[in-house]
Amino acid sequence: MNSAIIVDAVRTPFGKRNGSFKDTHPQDLAAEPLAALRERNGFEPGTIEDVIYGCVSPVGEQGLNIGRLAPMVAGWGDVVPGVQLNRMCGSGQQAANFAAANVMAGQHDVLIAGGVEHMTRVPMGSDGDGLTDTYFEYFDELTTQGEGAERIAENYDLTRSELDGIAVDSQRRWKEAWDEGRYDDQVVPVETELEGEEIVVERDEHPRPGTDEETLAELPLSFREESEGVHHPGNASGIVDGSCALLLTSEAAAEEHGWEPMARIVQTEVVGVDPVTMLRGPIPATENVLEKADMSVGDIDRFEVNEAFASVVAAWLEETGASWEDVNVNGGAIAHGHPLGATGAMLLTKLAHELERTGQDTALSTMCIGFGQGIATIIERV
Repeated sequence: MNSAIIVDAVRTPFGKRNGSFKDTHPQDLAAEPLAALRERNGFEPGTIEDVIYGCVSPVGEQGLNIGRLAPMVAGWGDVVPGVQLNRMCGSGQQAANFAAANVMAGQHDVLIAGGVEHMTRVPMGSDGDGLTDTYFEYFDELTTQGEGAERIAENYDLTRSELDGIAVDSQRRWKEAWDEGRYDDQVVPVETELEGEEIVVERDEHPRPGTDEETLAELPLSFREESEGVHHPGNASGIVDGSCALLLTSEAAAEEHGWEPMARIVQTEVVGVDPVTMLRGPIPATENVLEKADMSVGDIDRFEVNEAFASVVAAWLEETGASWEDVNVNGGAIAHGHPLGATGAMLLTKLAHELERTGQDTALSTMCIGFGQGIATIIERV
């Protein structure tokens, strides 16, 4: 079986809702990481055999197969095919996992995988219009992700104070990482227009690095009445606009093109879980992917657990026994935001660069997914 190699991985800055990208078309945003990968790695468009892009709301300006349109908008002509997929919040990571599987199977040698979500111009949930009555013959209740997060907090006896502690750490870690330049090689500036003026977006706009627990304690709850819940805007992921892409190849193709590998994809997993609590998927996904790889939590040096809600991370920590000091070390979605279709690719991007920065060997990314799924990927430095 071939090895699936991550050669390079980049993302745009994440713009806050109605922020610097509000006048930027999603297709243009999707094209930015592709252009950066080409500039950094010097390939001709025809080298790329396919572009696999996640997008959770593939309607309106994100419709018409944005995976195909992105390389065209990047100026790559008509030779590069593309496909859009939707595994909800896990879409960007699923794109990378699918690309890795194709390389491992020998079907392709050079692929780009990633994702895009412009949550300002195409709001979350705009691709759906309810469920068939038949659904309720099998599942009695339909909950929101926020309510699912609250039930997880109840199941694990998680307090608001505990979750706010995770949120404060996320903000602090993002600031430390950004100030130390850890994001420099993975975040590429975007030239665009805002209200008729040309601007360059260079920095994530959602983080609030001055956040402390006293400030968070004053925020109103988002999903339940006061005293009945624990989640509020400060300990849940931010709504942002952004895109991300990885250059994935076979080992032979990387050698042929003179590309220095960053990491190898070791194992992948996807699971289904209870759609009511909905967000417990990272726990069995992590357990299963470790078992498949014949590894344990102790074999992993760095983790990314998407901070969709702080309770998801806290429950995962309790079940896996992983140390919080090894998880989301450069901040998470509570700080930099969660651009749905791009997030999974971004988590893998963070991990590949983190392994290169530290010289550590292995990393694992996992995410919760709406309607009860989980996804996981293990990579190792090469």
